[in-house]
Amino acid sequence: MQGKRYDQRVLVLIEVRGGQRDWDEAERAFGERDWPVIDSSARGEGMSRGVLSADASARMYSVEVRFLGALNRRTGRAAVWEVQRLARVKRLEMYARHCEPMDRDRESLAAWWAHTTAHRPPRAPAPRPLAPMAKLRRAAAMARARFTERRGYHDTGTVVTGTASEARRLARMALPGGSAPGAAADARLAYRAAVPRREDDARRRLYRLGAWLLAMTFCAVVSRHEDGVEARVWAGAAVLCFLAGVVLMFGLSAAGSRASGFAAWSAAAAFALALGLGAGENRAWTPGQMLLVFAVLATAGGVWLLVRQWTWGEWLTWAVPLLFAAVASLVVSSGSVLHAMYADSLDLMPADLDVPAIWQAVSAVKLMVLLSSVLFVPALWGVAKHVHVPGVGPADRFRVPAYVVAQAMVLALCVSGVLDSVGAAVADFRAAAVRKAELPSYFGVEPEWTCIEPTVPAAKLGTRGGVLSPERPYVSFGEAGGTVSLWDEPAGKSVQVSAEQVRLVPVADGSVRCTFSYASLPKGD
Repeated sequence: MQGKRYDQRVLVLIEVRGGQRDWDEAERAFGERDWPVIDSSARGEGMSRGVLSADASARMYSVEVRFLGALNRRTGRAAVWEVQRLARVKRLEMYARHCEPMDRDRESLAAWWAHTTAHRPPRAPAPRPLAPMAKLRRAAAMARARFTERRGYHDTGTVVTGTASEARRLARMALPGGSAPGAAADARLAYRAAVPRREDDARRRLYRLGAWLLAMTFCAVVSRHEDGVEARVWAGAAVLCFLAGVVLMFGLSAAGSRASGFAAWSAAAAFALALGLGAGENRAWTPGQMLLVFAVLATAGGVWLLVRQWTWGEWLTWAVPLLFAAVASLVVSSGSVLHAMYADSLDLMPADLDVPAIWQAVSAVKLMVLLSSVLFVPALWGVAKHVHVPGVGPADRFRVPAYVVAQAMVLALCVSGVLDSVGAAVADFRAAAVRKAELPSYFGVEPEWTCIEPTVPAAKLGTRGGVLSPERPYVSFGEAGGTVSLWDEPAGKSVQVSAEQVRLVPVADGSVRCTFSYASLPKGD
């Protein structure tokens, strides 16, 4: 059976007290978590002889504790937290007495293609020197042979890894059960190793290199939007970020390839600056947009660090259905949440606004964007758990209440942001209505100035919310469900009237004088 996923391995000396039954329970718990038991002995004997006093009720276990997270100076402490959580779950008297992180980072070995050498010109006998023309012909033949080798025309399909001398010997080695290699075989480098460091160390350095790139671009963008001393300070900070990236790139580059590493870093910096400062038809970014990019990247990375700790069983049993239900409810059933809040602020009902389905979907996306800040707390939580920040460990009793409080605060801020967005749209509408100017739209809601011409006498005109005055224009929100919804700007409230009893005549703005008179209606009406 495949074991559980983990990032770190820490060798922990665990003391279990209580007697044989507790020791058996602890050994079963170690097996459930895929923690191999390396050795065990009574306290004061074996590995703890001369270190701890003897105690017949306690037993020492050398256990390889495995868990997810980063390798840093708190990794050993994180192993203690894992043992404490296990002790709390199993109700055992268990203590982590010695923790030693096991760094098993993998070496980045260069890859080589094995190829034959029969195509090379034969070596000349040592005692007999070659004539000048023969030397020239032999050099040309060797150049052709090297060219075809680099193009892979003589590859055997065998791949080996290691140093140059190891690669040649490995290419000529015969594996048990395999076919014997050619009498003459050599190896060519499959790709130039730009990162000779170990894999995890190189990845961490690449992440830091990306952070320096973003910091340099941000400082350059701020410098462009500042003047005087502030601009020079920010520009100097951008230069320092670039130099820090150069130093880091030199550490990543292989010996003899620092020039190419510097060129790659310079090209990446030039591309980032072109995006941030604007080049050609690209518009320059603002500091606020750069901060938004940072927030999005940090949130995405933090959420990934959090969800990668979930098992496939957790994803399939509750995470995926919960995510699907949330998205479906927002997009399908709650697509008009913003429209409902907009209508309520104008004394209207959601049914009074005939909004196309496409605009309801757009408003749902807008709502999800406004509420996406809720993910910021889980993202920070994921980062904190990954780097083993104290207070969020599995054995900390206050981590859940702290998370709930922080999430509730951010949720309140998100709801406030949604309300502010709707409130700003309503305020813009009211201000335009007071000025009798062109009215702003809102996600498919297109209010317009309209003269209302009743088709029935005033005594038969059925209105809700006020009395209709046909001599002045109203703001019309269109017809929905056989009812025309109007906004009475002087009264500051909405008026509804049956669509069968009025005609709508659009006008340029609210300053137009309507010319309707009830005397113009036919006598029969």
